[in-house]
Amino acid sequence: MQKKKKKPRTASLTYEKKYLELGYTRIIGLDEAGRGAWAGPVFAGAVALPHNTDDLMDRLAGVRDSKEMTPKQREILSETIQQVAVVWGVGSASSQEIDELGIISATKLAMRRA
Repeated sequence: MQKKKKKPRTASLTYEKKYLELGYTRIIGLDEAGRGAWAGPVFAGAVALPHNTDDLMDRLAGVRDSKEMTPKQREILSETIQQVAVVWGVGSASSQEIDELGIISATKLAMRRA
């Protein structure tokens, strides 16, 4: 029987490193929450991190998909992210917008607002 491969405790930043090598200077990370809810808004968060900080990976140890984290982990890392981020934002789309646009378009709207 094959062992399950463990997920890394922190994001690898493989894609971010690739685009920095191509000359991009700002890379925005996005995550959404609320798409599985029966009613209510959908939220999205966006963050741009500095790419020339030596201790960035140490400071962000444990950051990964928010759905894989406990509420306490999200709270602690949220504070850290806000401290180190170049810029960050949160956007939402209301339940009425979800009804009018559909969940995918409403999620994209929340991401643009973030």
